[in-house]
Amino acid sequence: MPDWLLKKDIYIPLKDKDTFINKSILSLLRVLSKLNLQSEKRKNVIKINPIIKVVSTLLLVLLITTSRSSLFILTINILLLFLISSLKLDEIKTILGTSFISAAFTFIILIPSIFTGNVNNSILMVFKVLASITSVNILSHLTHWNEITGTFKLFFIPDIFIFVLDITIKYIIVLGEFSLNMLHALRLRSIGRSNNKYSSLTGIMGTIFMKSKEMAEDMHSAMECRGFTGEYKAYSNFKVTYSDLCYIIIFVIIVLLYILF
Repeated sequence: MPDWLLKKDIYIPLKDKDTFINKSILSLLRVLSKLNLQSEKRKNVIKINPIIKVVSTLLLVLLITTSRSSLFILTINILLLFLISSLKLDEIKTILGTSFISAAFTFIILIPSIFTGNVNNSILMVFKVLASITSVNILSHLTHWNEITGTFKLFFIPDIFIFVLDITIKYIIVLGEFSLNMLHALRLRSIGRSNNKYSSLTGIMGTIFMKSKEMAEDMHSAMECRGFTGEYKAYSNFKVTYSDLCYIIIFVIIVLLYILF
């Protein structure tokens, strides 16, 4: 046996920072946790027919956009905050966080308009953005994604549009989990100091691209084998419940307030 095989390995790798990999893993985990939370079925406090929720949200955004009354916009924001208060704590944080960030960004953009004397319209615009983003976020958190796409089909939205929406979310989750596994493997195999950390990112991106291409071909073949022709069929037993009636009455009151103000 050679002598070098009998010697002890005293190699001590140099310490190196893996902040880039850790931040990438944490970012992917945040995105995947939000998407998985939206994909899984949750028991919501507010049980309303998804068709009514989608239609009312679209109409509410239209009313907010066309309204010129600051009192109406303030009333809508108060009602939305009251609705949010019935949700879970993590959902409240997500909805309010996204809404306030969008409103703050709008306020920053409108600072020159405020300094030129257009204060009232600028503040009204900020509250409009806050109400619109909040209403859409509430719809997203209280409605399953498949229910939203099924509602689009009932309103004669083109099948190709529904197909893109339906497949995109699923592919983001699958490719995100695949990227997460690759980053974990890269972190476990990174020993010692490396001066070419960012070069591994191009390799991961190339591998993900090839993987997505293979998955797209496999999905196309599977759809052909199952006889999919590109047509979506939505089956909905529309039944108006007590909660639906209460929700419709509240929305009618909102429309009357819009006309009054």
